[in-house]
Amino acid sequence: MAVHNVKNVCETTRAKLKEAISKMEQFLNQHSLQELNSENDGAMEEFYKGYLSDTRHLLVFSEVAYEKLGVSLRRPTFNVEYAEKVLYEVYHSCVNNFFYPKNECYSEDGRYAYTGQDAIRFRKKPARDVRNLTVELSKIFEELREDLSYYETDYITQKRMQGEKV
Repeated sequence: MAVHNVKNVCETTRAKLKEAISKMEQFLNQHSLQELNSENDGAMEEFYKGYLSDTRHLLVFSEVAYEKLGVSLRRPTFNVEYAEKVLYEVYHSCVNNFFYPKNECYSEDGRYAYTGQDAIRFRKKPARDVRNLTVELSKIFEELREDLSYYETDYITQKRMQGEKV
């Protein structure tokens, strides 16, 4: 990828991560496990514990990537190699962790991805705020997945062809 393109992708990726971080921080600061599971349902407690854990992990991955992109963009001379490595990390740590959460509280149903309907399907029916956050984040991470699709496999293939370790 050309220097200019990589720099633009870094800038737009950083802006999208900032938006996602803001939404997750706001949600996590305003919601507790007790509040989400106000009816003391044991199955829902496990669901929300998993959801909150996955959201905290995603927030940390996103914050780390956001900072690394900032470092990349602030360097006096833009380092394409470093920037591409960071974009690769964004795809594999942030995008993948959103779409494949460890606790599997929700999943993406590909049949709905192109219909304009929400493609996110929850394992249990969550509180409206949980659903809203997840749907809002899905739009951001879907855009990132599209923007960074090169870093899913092509980037690694290219590096291997050049004899480099990733």
